[in-house]
Amino acid sequence: MTAALEWAGSDGEVPVQAFSRPVQSRSRRSQPGELPPEVESALWRGTELGQQAGPVLGSGFEALDRELPGGGWPCRSLTELLCPQPSVLEWRLLGPALRTVVGRGGSVVVVGPPKTPHLPGLRHEGLDDAHLVWIQADGPAERLWCTEQLVKAGTCGAVLAWLPQARPEQIRRLQVCAQACDGPVFLFRPSSAQHEPSAAPLRVLASFGLDWELQLRLFKRRGAAHDGVIQLASIPGGLGAVLTPRLRHPSRLLHVFAKAVPHALGSPVASLAARRHATVR
Repeated sequence: MTAALEWAGSDGEVPVQAFSRPVQSRSRRSQPGELPPEVESALWRGTELGQQAGPVLGSGFEALDRELPGGGWPCRSLTELLCPQPSVLEWRLLGPALRTVVGRGGSVVVVGPPKTPHLPGLRHEGLDDAHLVWIQADGPAERLWCTEQLVKAGTCGAVLAWLPQARPEQIRRLQVCAQACDGPVFLFRPSSAQHEPSAAPLRVLASFGLDWELQLRLFKRRGAAHDGVIQLASIPGGLGAVLTPRLRHPSRLLHVFAKAVPHALGSPVASLAARRHATVR
């Protein structure tokens, strides 16, 4: 610290030492059992919803963003999506987020999808095929190698890879590589893999309901465990304009049909019991 000497009076008086910068006062000392404010603000407790260390990408669903750490799909990290059947609901779930990636000029790289991407449907979701790169890798080793190289490069707006046979150590290696990737990395695996260990910080079990909705369970995330099911309204692209109000809610039709059948045919259980009784007599 530099100091300057200033004279307070005449030449015969003692000089007063003035500092060019004022001395900052010390912060308040923490009491016993308390943490310093800077440590307290950076501390994450397991009972609270954690904050994502890196940037996030909004999912496009407000109900889902409220439950995701940081308020969106994590970047510089893996997200594992477990589905009962591949290539059925992945695009419906990630479509709004990928539309944001394409809108920013980024590319969406798809590795080893079980079915050919339906380009007209993707265009309807706002995903231009000029920003879509499809890598056809058939074997598990090829898909894993392509995914790792893309994640290491870190030049993709988003990486989507189908790795049904990935082992825990392979997923751990991808998670380490993903920490240097600015875009989100999504791994698609079967729902049976939920019982296997995984290094992915976010794991989502996705299925679909009768009324075109998506049902999600966040069984692993940074923070407290999430109990219950998140339901997201999601009608496949193009069908929203042609579906009638009844077809938008098939569960109501099934409920009405279930109530009408017993009245029309009588009670099947009672009729069967009466026939058995007559046969015995």
